[in-house]
Amino acid sequence: MEAPPFSSSCSSSPLSSTARLLSSSSPSSSLLFRRNSFSKTHYSAKFKSPRNLSVRASGDSVVTLLDYGAGNVRSVRNAIRYLGFDIKDVQTPEDILKADRLVFPGVGAFAAAMDVLNKNGMAEALCSYIEKDRPFLGICLGLQLLFESSEENGPVNGLGLIPGVVGRFDSSNGFRVPHIGWNALQIKNDSEILDDIGNHHVYFVHSYRAMPSDDNKEWISSTCNYGDNFIASIRRGNVHAVQFHPEKSGDVGLSILRRFLYPKSTTTKKPTEGKASKLAKRVIACLDVRANDKGDLVVTKGDQYDVREHTEENEVRNLGKPVELAGQYYIDGADEVSFLNITGFRDFPLGDLPMLQVLRYTSENVFVPLTVGGGIRDFTDANGRHYTSLEVASEYFRSGADKISIGSDAVYAAEEYLRTGVKTGKTSLEQISRVYGNQAVVVSIDPRRVYLKNPNDVEFKAVKLKNPGPNGEEYAWYQCTVNGGREGRPIGAYELAKAVEELGAGEILLNCIDCDGQGKGFDIDLIKLISDAVSIPVIASSGAGAVEHFTEVFMKTNASAALAAGIFHRKEVTVQSVKEHLLKEGIEVRI
Repeated sequence: MEAPPFSSSCSSSPLSSTARLLSSSSPSSSLLFRRNSFSKTHYSAKFKSPRNLSVRASGDSVVTLLDYGAGNVRSVRNAIRYLGFDIKDVQTPEDILKADRLVFPGVGAFAAAMDVLNKNGMAEALCSYIEKDRPFLGICLGLQLLFESSEENGPVNGLGLIPGVVGRFDSSNGFRVPHIGWNALQIKNDSEILDDIGNHHVYFVHSYRAMPSDDNKEWISSTCNYGDNFIASIRRGNVHAVQFHPEKSGDVGLSILRRFLYPKSTTTKKPTEGKASKLAKRVIACLDVRANDKGDLVVTKGDQYDVREHTEENEVRNLGKPVELAGQYYIDGADEVSFLNITGFRDFPLGDLPMLQVLRYTSENVFVPLTVGGGIRDFTDANGRHYTSLEVASEYFRSGADKISIGSDAVYAAEEYLRTGVKTGKTSLEQISRVYGNQAVVVSIDPRRVYLKNPNDVEFKAVKLKNPGPNGEEYAWYQCTVNGGREGRPIGAYELAKAVEELGAGEILLNCIDCDGQGKGFDIDLIKLISDAVSIPVIASSGAGAVEHFTEVFMKTNASAALAAGIFHRKEVTVQSVKEHLLKEGIEVRI
């Protein structure tokens, strides 16, 4: 099929963006991968998905992958390999032009990506490839870059293949930005990769989107509604691109990738209309990971952050092996899996090879988002070599993480910002969000209640409690802590949440030390306080003990997701039972 003529700005000169991207040749990367000899048996045998989507392609089936060095493309690699294809990485512009099929999993920020593509001569090659109607699949930023420009840190020129400007979601209408989670699609035009998708949900994580117009309507194959209808996918001839992440959309996403890799001769003649869909509430399984006294990496769970059994042996509570448990939660329907390296604040992150290996092995068969937290900060090693938090985060992204979670370092950054009112650009939040986008940065808040008789007794935001304190106190403020909840800081959860949103956080993981491990429900007062205060998504954590607790937190607060650990590990409650209960109560979830 001959593609219609294209009009592009691919020959434009390199941009002046100073955004920094890390390549695999960074010192930290070299250090880690030279030491890549850690035994897989440390985690148990690799989990193998029982799902029926794996196929063996012929020996000459190769996918060319354009990875420009920012973010997690490991998951895309794993999904392609899972479907039976080998991968050839783009090293030069000529590799793009010679590709039989090209996948571009764009990650990070628009300006930084265009800067790299222009400087390496790949922008022009990419345009030439697409203009010739060669098989192409762009993912997320790989779709946005096809447009004329973006407002992200801009305006910044794009490849100019599709008319339109990529703009930020409007949060003034009450919708949280970034758009993170699972939505259904509205099919507008034929696209074989979306055949039979129906009402199934796919996973989105982005702050910017392209809007439909008369100028680009011939490109649009589907839209999604999040406040407004935005472009969810495009198709023209053999050229496809999607705003969502098929590699993180479970079986549905793998099916989409498979349809691109194994194209049919015909496409659906009549679009399959999906129903109007709200953003589904997410159910997240959390795995607290640490080494036990024998040196084995295990999943544990604290009781108000105490992870040791109350026995004579005083051993670390062992609830299973991380890779195995993560795989099981994927099968059970968890919308995300979150790893918390709870010894990360004691050890140098770049020496923490086992956690990186956990991510690598997990991402081979778990095709939903993975978040990792613990120890992501600047540090100087024993040899005097300084590593920025950006370099540390990059190792996690390259090892399979989709989002990183920052704890103590975010508290210190917020305190300094509130004291000076100055954004230095040097904090971990600012560094990482500048390169990878704020949707890749989660701030984990660990507050504890401080009861008050009078809310005016403190300078921090206090709430009137539904259940009075131990001495009849009617109010409380929530003091933030660091170092695993052991040290209180002079900042409240409300003040911290507002500050980190300004500094570049894209999501808040909201814990509560008082509720942790108690099984009596989430701290509704706290979650309502924070989810009403910020425009970014809030994940409710700490205290879930029954399926009803998930319904309560979604009905009484603006939380976008709810997370649990112990009740899932001990099989007291399953992910599926939570979702069934939510659905019964009229709350949209991904099934």
